[in-house]
Order: sequence, then C-alpha cells, then structure tokens
Amino acid sequence: MMRRPARPMSCPRGVAQAVALLVGCALALFATSAVSQESAGVARVSGTLAKIRSTGTVAIGYRDASIPFSYLGPGHTPIGYSIDLCLAMVEAIKAELGSDAISVKYVPVNTQTRIPLVVDGTVDLECGSTTNNTERQKQVAFSPIFFVSGTKVMVRRGSRFRSYRDLAGRSVAVTEGTTNEAAIKSINAREQLGIKAVAFRDHDQSFAALAAGKVDAWAGDDVLLYAQAAESGHRGDYSVLPDYLSYDPYGLMFRKNDPDFAALVKRTFEDLAGSRELARLYEQWFERKLPSGRTLGIAMSPQLVSIFETMGQPTE
Repeated sequence: MMRRPARPMSCPRGVAQAVALLVGCALALFATSAVSQESAGVARVSGTLAKIRSTGTVAIGYRDASIPFSYLGPGHTPIGYSIDLCLAMVEAIKAELGSDAISVKYVPVNTQTRIPLVVDGTVDLECGSTTNNTERQKQVAFSPIFFVSGTKVMVRRGSRFRSYRDLAGRSVAVTEGTTNEAAIKSINAREQLGIKAVAFRDHDQSFAALAAGKVDAWAGDDVLLYAQAAESGHRGDYSVLPDYLSYDPYGLMFRKNDPDFAALVKRTFEDLAGSRELARLYEQWFERKLPSGRTLGIAMSPQLVSIFETMGQPTE
C-alpha cells in the first residue's frame, strides 16, 4: 500500500499572521533606526566637517609676519596666538569626527589671498590677524572675537609728527587689502590731507619701508606696530601716534553657510573661555617672552576681558 507524502507542518493561520506582523515590525524599526542614524551622521559631518573627514586634513591659512598672531618661528614653522587657537580647533574637530587621524596642512596666505582661499575651499580656517567687519561677513564667517585692535600710525622717533594730521602731503605705508589701508584712504579723502598711501604686500615689507626711510610712517593695527618694533630689536627707534583711526576686532575666518561648523567653533571658544585657556594663551603671547626672547608687554584690555567673560571666562 503506497504511503502519501507527509504534509509539511503548518502554523495555524492566526499564529502565522502574528509572526509575519512581528517580523514586519522588526524590519520597519530597523530600517527607521538605520535611516535616522544615517541622517544624524550626515548632519554631523556636513560642509567643512565632511571635507575634513574626506581629506583627513584641516587646511590652516597662516600669515608669515603677523607677530604675535601668526608668523614663521624657528624652523619656519607657523606659530602664534591665532595658530594656537586654530590648533585647539583641530583638537575639537578630531573629537567631533571621532578620529585622531586628522592632520594639519599649513597654507600661506596674505591680505589679498586670505578671503578667496577660504571661499574656494583651499583653506578651512584662516588663522591670522583678520578684522571681522560687515563687508567681509558678506563672503566669510568669523569665530568669536579673540582680540581687539585699531589702526594707528607709527613713525621714526625724533620726527616732528605728533598726529596723523601732521602727515599731510607725506607718504604712509599700508599693507594692501587691510582695514588700515581703507582707514587711511577714508580719512585722507574726508580731511583732504594729501597723504600718499604706499601699499606693500605684507606687514614686514611695510615695516621695512619705514625702517629704511622710504616712507614717513606706517599705518597698521596698533598691536602689530608694537610687535614689529619689538621684534626688530630697536623698539626705541619708533613711536606710535595716539590717534585711533579705526576699530578692528579679530576673528578666525571660515566658510559661510555652514551651521554645524559654526556651532563647533562657537562651542570650542566657549570651552576655551570657561577653562581660562583663552586667557592663558593671551598671556603667553602678549605678556611673556616670545620665542625670540623679547616681550611685548601688552596687558589684556578691559574690553577684551569683557568679551571673554561673555563667552564664559570666570570673573576674577
């Protein structure tokens, strides 16, 4: 007698439907979780952070003669107050991306190239002595303020100049593309002084022109004037006139329309302020000996103290 093949066991219809429903729900939850995690990951590493993760490098734009913010030290390595702030940003970027394999690529910039190189993506963070103003904000974004300066005029000691007005009809060095150049031209036009503004590529060239007697004065940010004179070893040969011709708050530059990176920059500065690291870095570069052995002796202004306190620096 032939046996019929045994039928495969089957679940009751209700059980089968319940199992199918559970499996479907599990798959849907997994898919939703994956999409959510993927979306969060994309948001965390958008814009500049995505570029840095992809290349494995942070491109830092540095100046070669903006003492003590960003300049070439021993071994032609970029050093300075702004450079240290950017290196703190690099550590924050590593933590944000969860990677210690991020390296630094230094890119030289000057007053003419610094903004275009940030805009086109060559430089991720510009670490120099750049004034944050409304005109520049149309092209780039800025970190919180880390220094406040202003345009003044430096002359050789012993000259008869006591005010910028005494320079009527004289030649004044300016570094091209700076707010100092704009300030001199604006005052010159407004007061009809007949000052001849002579533009040079960078601060060291402007100072060299004054030192060599090729110009009668150099208009620059006051801190840069003091620093160049101090580093020359002949501080006593120069004097800075008292008039302020502009107001110049400094910030690190980065690309616009990048909210994730902007938020990281803001958080990092607030952390540096809260730990008093901002104050320590200031003291290191403005009140203690520079690598050259010279000291600028520029105490933190009450205005900058107030700015740091708004970022979270503990009050005394």
